[in-house]
This record gives sequence, structure tokens and C-alpha cells, in this order.
Amino acid sequence: MTEKKLTSFGECVRQLRLDEGLPLRKIAAQLDIDPSLLGKIERNERQPTKELVTAIAKIFKQNPKDLYSEFISDQFAYKILEDDVNIDALKVAEEKVLYITKSKKKK
Repeated sequence: MTEKKLTSFGECVRQLRLDEGLPLRKIAAQLDIDPSLLGKIERNERQPTKELVTAIAKIFKQNPKDLYSEFISDQFAYKILEDDVNIDALKVAEEKVLYITKSKKKK
């Protein structure tokens, strides 16, 4: 069993593009965005919208949920770093997700 290499969302998108041998401008054109914006996304200087993540998944024939998980995990990491929060906050968040999920099922 091989371990998955840990990357950021932007690095993942860049690797998908390079694996296909496509220039940045062609993917940007398919996404209907400026190539400089795609470059910033690949360098993790800008964050895409959920719709853009879905479009990227479609272009590269990736599971949208998997690619969105890559994106949202970056959001969690950046928020923890930005707010200088202890990593234990993730465990609390996980417990809250379970609690909220159970509460919704009861309704």
C-alpha cells in the first residue's frame, strides 16, 4: 500500500494539468477565467469557488467530491494557521459534525 503524497489544492491542480501536458492558458480558457487567476490558484495565492473546483474536476475527469475534499482541507489548514488555533480544534470540529449529523437525523 502506498501513501498518498500530501499536496495543497493548487499543487494538485498544477500536477493534473502537467500530467495532461496542457498549458495554463488552455485550462484557463476552458474554465473561462484569466490565466493569471489560474496561476495564482496553482500557487495557492487565491482560492477558487466551489463551482470552479467542480469545473476543474470535470476537465480533468476527477471525482468532484475528491477534488473538493482537497480544496476544503486547505481551507481548514489555512484557517487554523491564520487564527493560530491549536490543532485540537479539528477534533472538536469532528465531534460537532457528528453531533449535528445526529441532531439532523432526529428531525
